[in-house]
Amino acid sequence: MRRKLISLLISNLFFLIGFLFPTIPSFCQSVPDSAYIDLNKIITYEPIRAKTEMAFLSSDSILHNSYSVLKFQNALVLKKEIPSKFVNRKLILRFHVLNRSDDFDSVWFFPGFFFSSIKLYRVSENKLIAGQNIEPDIEDSIGYRLLTLPAHDSGTFLAEMNIVKTYTNYIRPRLIQKSHLSTFFLELSSTHFYVNIITYIFCGLLLMMILFSIANYILGGNREFLYYAGYAIFLGGMLFTKTYYDYRVGNNVFFMEAYLDFIMQCTGIGFYMIFMQKFLSTRIKYPFLNRLYNIGIFGLLISIGLFSYSYFFTNNFIFLNGVENTTKTILLAMMVVFLFYCVRYWKDKLLRYLFWGNLFYFFFAVFSQLLILLGHIFNNLPGVFNSSLFYYELGLFLELVFFLAGLSYKNRRQIIEQTREREQLKLDNERKEFEKQLAVVTAQQEERNRISADMHDELGSGMTHIRLMSEIAKNKMKQNTPLEIEKISQSADDVLNKMNAIIWSMNSQNDSLGNLISYIRAYAIEYLEGTSIKCKVNIPDDIPEQQLTGDKRRNIFLCVKETLNNMLKHSKAAQLTIDITVAGKLIIKIADDGVGVDLQNIRQFGNGLQNIDRRMKSIGGNFEIKKNNGTESILILPL
Repeated sequence: MRRKLISLLISNLFFLIGFLFPTIPSFCQSVPDSAYIDLNKIITYEPIRAKTEMAFLSSDSILHNSYSVLKFQNALVLKKEIPSKFVNRKLILRFHVLNRSDDFDSVWFFPGFFFSSIKLYRVSENKLIAGQNIEPDIEDSIGYRLLTLPAHDSGTFLAEMNIVKTYTNYIRPRLIQKSHLSTFFLELSSTHFYVNIITYIFCGLLLMMILFSIANYILGGNREFLYYAGYAIFLGGMLFTKTYYDYRVGNNVFFMEAYLDFIMQCTGIGFYMIFMQKFLSTRIKYPFLNRLYNIGIFGLLISIGLFSYSYFFTNNFIFLNGVENTTKTILLAMMVVFLFYCVRYWKDKLLRYLFWGNLFYFFFAVFSQLLILLGHIFNNLPGVFNSSLFYYELGLFLELVFFLAGLSYKNRRQIIEQTREREQLKLDNERKEFEKQLAVVTAQQEERNRISADMHDELGSGMTHIRLMSEIAKNKMKQNTPLEIEKISQSADDVLNKMNAIIWSMNSQNDSLGNLISYIRAYAIEYLEGTSIKCKVNIPDDIPEQQLTGDKRRNIFLCVKETLNNMLKHSKAAQLTIDITVAGKLIIKIADDGVGVDLQNIRQFGNGLQNIDRRMKSIGGNFEIKKNNGTESILILPL
């Protein structure tokens, strides 16, 4: 209600001024009719740039004192954004309106998006009468001013504005019917609807990358992904706020567009450079890239410092804009250097992925910048293809796709390397364990050799001496030899034979298959030499060089010995044949032509057969006994 009353008072005031100053109509008559903007013909809103004149005034000048000397020119002369040299000045717009209706008419004046202050004046005899600067009751009220004109009146109006420090500032004034402000908002925002949807989708992808990076850090302890999360946060924040404040007017929008946009972009790129240093291990693998990124990070810090100082403490937009453009140019040059470096190391597949991603990013970033600088050339492009932000995001998206492909390749390669390291570590541990066991076996063999040598030297000589003494005693006594001396001589003989077998099995020099076969052959022939049984031993013509431990040799020999002993006691045989074959297995077959074994009643052999079976199983072998024209015993040992 208060605003309506104020509007009514203003309209009456303008009517009174027109009545008191009859020179106004004469002034209006000097303006061509085609230059006037008829408020009655504005249905919703009307662009008035073609009928608007512009002039620039120094920031410290007063419009009232300088209006008469201002040189206006048509606003259509400025086809692009406002040049940098004029951004620090005040922009003065002049336009002419008339009201043919029978009642006063009011419209909203909207000059464009990046003007921090707006003051309306009406010209009267080359003098300026300040308006009330009424703003609409909306969130973006700072960008609009109410213009009211009495019935059947016409006048010349001036708009004095301060320009926001941004290079994307255009002069696009509009007059909007007072009741159609919401329609203007809707039509204006609809032009960027699809671009904004694409931006929000891309911001969602960056949010997923943030979560992915944090998960990588938590699960894998990869600190470099924290830097990538920082890059995605600042870049996504820049794109999100830029889209959220699209076609909005306000001090926060001005601050975002003029200052924070560039700062967030530089900070995000700085985090990306640190990430690349960690991700590629540039300090170790690519020293040149490491130095390049260090220079880039240092340069970004200087740019942020200079930009902040210029924005807050000076009014020199040319320098401010120069810092931003120089920084972006240097970043693009660094990207070109990176691309050439990747070509030089083309065999590195990870660098190839990054090369293609950065190539697309570079191409679309350059095209996006050209669209900003030469936007009027591309005005005929349809829909989203007319937006510089779309191409910038397209480049970022393709760079992200190739980065993820490179990350997948690096993870696969890292898994393979880790698997190889684990296998190598396992092999090293097995080798150390083998060496440890080998040392134990070597020590055991040395101890066995020492014991066998001691037995041979000490016990062997003692038993030989006992046997010799008993033989001497027998010779002296001749027919009167006591039975005890005969038993002593026989026992000494048996102990000496058993001790020789033990010494043979303990000596590591005898740990071979050939030595075992030779020893069995010699023992069997010697054992049956003084009996009525003829012994025949068949051995292979070619005995392979096969290592056989003392434990296996001893058990096999004892099994052969026990078998010969059983045959001698129970078989009543006249012929015994030992067949030894080697073909992946050691097979010893002992056959006689005696009465044969009674498999239903083997208790007569006592524990002998059980011992043979137990010994063969203890060394991984088998024992078989059967009746075949006598007794046939088979010892089998896999080699």
